Amino acid sequence: MQSLDVHRPGMPDLQFVLLVVALCTARLPSLNVPEPLRETIFDRCWALINDGPPPTTPEERVLDLRSGTELTLDAMAETIRGLLTEAGIATLTWTHQPSEPSRPSTPAAKPLIERLQKLYPEPPSSPDRGGTT
Repeated sequence: MQSLDVHRPGMPDLQFVLLVVALCTARLPSLNVPEPLRETIFDRCWALINDGPPPTTPEERVLDLRSGTELTLDAMAETIRGLLTEAGIATLTWTHQPSEPSRPSTPAAKPLIERLQKLYPEPPSSPDRGGTT
């Protein structure tokens, strides 16, 4: 089981916002956040960076934070924390095995993905963990 402390996530706000919004839109049955609250979190974050209504189809419920500012990011993080705190949720918990991406990355995202892979490289395979050497 994985967990994330809402008030002390141990990560920058950008990563926190992206992770929580991804969890809320991933349709994970094991996430300890009720579906209506998941929708509210996404919708309120959406409203902070978009003029129109949030998308209704699950595939379109993705936030593009590239046009946002530091103030927008701070507002999103506080919105998420506030909504979860009001619901009595101090720690997010979920069970989910990593899976392959459901769609290919866009060319614009590839530099970010490469940077993240350098920051968080795959652990080397070892015979103890069922890997090959």
